[in-house]
Amino acid sequence: MTHYLLSVHGPAERNEFGNYASREEMEKAFADTGAFNDQLKADGYWVFGGGLEPAATATVVDGQGETPLVTDGPYLETKELIGGFWVIEAPDLDVALRLAAAGSKACRGKVEVRPFEGLA
Repeated sequence: MTHYLLSVHGPAERNEFGNYASREEMEKAFADTGAFNDQLKADGYWVFGGGLEPAATATVVDGQGETPLVTDGPYLETKELIGGFWVIEAPDLDVALRLAAAGSKACRGKVEVRPFEGLA
């Protein structure tokens, strides 16, 4: 079994309902995502997952020099950011892609699938 990162990408700009058009749409997406999470757990694929606060809450730490440099805000200026993620364990890429499609439908966002290096 391989571990995969399923990262949800969406617009960097958020409104009062996150990236959703209305409170109702947001609540439905949260409910559908919760059901998806429950199914991942029931089927034994779940390792870890969660949503992220807006990128404006990020802090970047560069510890490569003599003294760590700490800066507020996201590392990159971009139009899309990672809004949440799942770490799953799946037997192969085909299963991971199927799960990503279900997760994308539930959260109403694009999902990138990447295997972890050296974890099998």
